[in-house]
Amino acid sequence: MGTEIALIFGSSPCGSWEFLQPYRGAAHVVCADGGLLMAEEAGFRPDEYVGDSDSGGAPREGLPAILLPPEKNLTDLQAAYERTRDEGYREIVLTACTGGRQDHHIANLQLLETARRDGIRARILDPWNEILFLEEESITFRCDGFRYFSLLPADRELRGVTITGAKYPLENVVVHRGDSLTVSNESLGGDVSVTIGRGSAWLILAGRK
Repeated sequence: MGTEIALIFGSSPCGSWEFLQPYRGAAHVVCADGGLLMAEEAGFRPDEYVGDSDSGGAPREGLPAILLPPEKNLTDLQAAYERTRDEGYREIVLTACTGGRQDHHIANLQLLETARRDGIRARILDPWNEILFLEEESITFRCDGFRYFSLLPADRELRGVTITGAKYPLENVVVHRGDSLTVSNESLGGDVSVTIGRGSAWLILAGRK
């Protein structure tokens, strides 16, 4: 399906949905249980429902649905992700899946790592943040619309971390998990480049303007 984007809604309220404006043309909208209510509130037409109906969602007449039992070995959001992945989408945006229950929040952050291992380009979006998962790579981006960016190690340490185009540049340093060295950096107004020589981390753009 090339570069077509799939949008997966969880069941966490987001208040304003303006942050999803660039994704109005998403090729496929999947709702994980109560995510059906969030998608409708945000003004998106759901294409598929996946869930067990225990967080406010329920299949709609005429809407393709994957019905799950309440007792299962994965969350509704992970099931929706796996369904979307298996349908061939290689770029997936997860939304309405942060805040609220922190066990689900952290599990959803870890789902970005799963997506990376699956060869999927995935990110989490909410009204305040954009979150990606990086692993031994270089990435260039702009902080347009965000005040800060942070690099949070998933591994015990990151080696060969280099950051350019930022207020607080780094050159080939080691960053340890639990250290706040790479939290709350700022762009100088142009491109920012981040390199991780060894290890994996979440890149979080925060403080939406």
